[in-house]
Amino acid sequence: MLHYPLWRRIIVIGLVVLGLVYAAPNLFYGRVETHNDAATAIEKFGATAEREADLSAWPGWLPSSLVNLGLDLRGGAHLLAEVKVEDVYAHRMDALWPEVRDALRDERDAVGAIRRIDAPEGQLKVRIETPAGMPVALETVRALASPVVTLTGVGSNDIEVAGEGDTITVQLSDAEQLATDDRTIQQSLEIIRRRVDEVGTREPVIQRQGERRILIQVPGLGSAEELKALIGTTAQLTFNPVVSRTGDPGTRPGARQVIYPSMDEEGIYYVLEETPVVTGEELTNAQPSFDQNGRPAVNFQFNVSGARKFGEYTAENVGAPFAIVLDGEVISAPRINEPIPGGSGIITGNFTVEESTNLAVLLRAGALPAEMTFLEERTIGPELGADSIEAGKIASIVAFAGVLIVMVASYGWFGMLANVALVLNVGMVFGLLSAIGATLTLPGIAGIVLTIGMAVDANVLVFERIREELRAGRGPARAIELGYEKALSAIIDANITTFITAVILFIMGSGPVKGFAVTLALGILTSVFAAIYVTRLLIVMWFERRRPKQIEV
Repeated sequence: MLHYPLWRRIIVIGLVVLGLVYAAPNLFYGRVETHNDAATAIEKFGATAEREADLSAWPGWLPSSLVNLGLDLRGGAHLLAEVKVEDVYAHRMDALWPEVRDALRDERDAVGAIRRIDAPEGQLKVRIETPAGMPVALETVRALASPVVTLTGVGSNDIEVAGEGDTITVQLSDAEQLATDDRTIQQSLEIIRRRVDEVGTREPVIQRQGERRILIQVPGLGSAEELKALIGTTAQLTFNPVVSRTGDPGTRPGARQVIYPSMDEEGIYYVLEETPVVTGEELTNAQPSFDQNGRPAVNFQFNVSGARKFGEYTAENVGAPFAIVLDGEVISAPRINEPIPGGSGIITGNFTVEESTNLAVLLRAGALPAEMTFLEERTIGPELGADSIEAGKIASIVAFAGVLIVMVASYGWFGMLANVALVLNVGMVFGLLSAIGATLTLPGIAGIVLTIGMAVDANVLVFERIREELRAGRGPARAIELGYEKALSAIIDANITTFITAVILFIMGSGPVKGFAVTLALGILTSVFAAIYVTRLLIVMWFERRRPKQIEV
């Protein structure tokens, strides 16, 4: 017992100090948060005098990770959205039409002239001039089908093709609709997450609920409307051929044409071809910049596919105008002066610097694949969060004080040493939470309170074993040594079962349940470490100094 190796002492003390160092920033939450916000802003937008001053609020050589406060503690916005996946079916049919048209043109001798006609949303209907050529037409269109790339859709094609009279009907197969629904939700989740992350909000909760719904909770935002403005903008950028320009909003566009207002020219409308040349989904980058006249603008870059299509279109239409459309408004309609083979360009308009920056953020985040409707929206005020934090503090202090008093009353000086280890244990819990960037919620506070109660269990087992050995006539040193040896298996068994429960809660649960599981699991790890190593080290150091002939536990 008295020969506690030096290397072990160094490791134990080092881990405790490391945990407390990582926990320390939470004692200066406001200053550290200001420092972190300034560091993020400097990385994204460059340094300013104000940002440099904020950066100096906390020493850069110290850890600056914080325990993030959840929605119920910090306040913020809550939205439950439903994704209209049917929109994607219609987009798929629009994108398929050029392929169908080109394939049928190669069979013009058999099918005659072809024309796209109006169809229900999610379907593509094509009329052929020669009904007798329907078998050839069906075979040609079915050749465009691809296998469904999912386990449940093995053996199925992505489109179903049917013919009646002189009309071909194309729509997505049931298997492809299921696969498309899943891809649409996953894409929406990722795009929402990227948009929220772009503006620097802290620890949002963005997760799928059910088949078509997405839960979005963002701490720190002032209102649900602010969150809707951030993620509700679809940022659907398209480049469409211009048919005509008019000042009459009542102008009726032709078949497969649309009419959109100009964003910066009041009273001006553009009639455009409905099928775009390229879309925002093919953008790889967008950055705020300035045009040749010093006005705010946005530079953009297409991927290989988009660059090829954009280059081919501009090469074939030199001298013709084309429209840059954002969410149903024409930002700009420049004339193509020369081919643009590089796949890059600039969007100009009556932007402010802030508007061009926000537009670049939305474009970088990508276009939402389908419209979202908001079924539920709530704003949780910071006052409620402050009340929750205060209630959590009171519960923690009461639990903490109760445990300290009981331990001292029951075990005297050994109970006091266990209390010191308990204080260090709570510090290490917060250090771990800070290091991994965990989010603390009300259930998380409950997990910490539970950890405080559980943290002394291991010490109780050890101390009771020591008592038994003293009653059996063992000397102080031998009694302490045997007490730890005999209690170890019970400590490990009890905490492993609780740790497994916490892991299951984390895997199977969501939201607040996961927060409780994280704090519980980390609390178990630090509690076992504190009981087996920290308390033991304190007792060894005391014993080496005092060398008591008798001990009372």
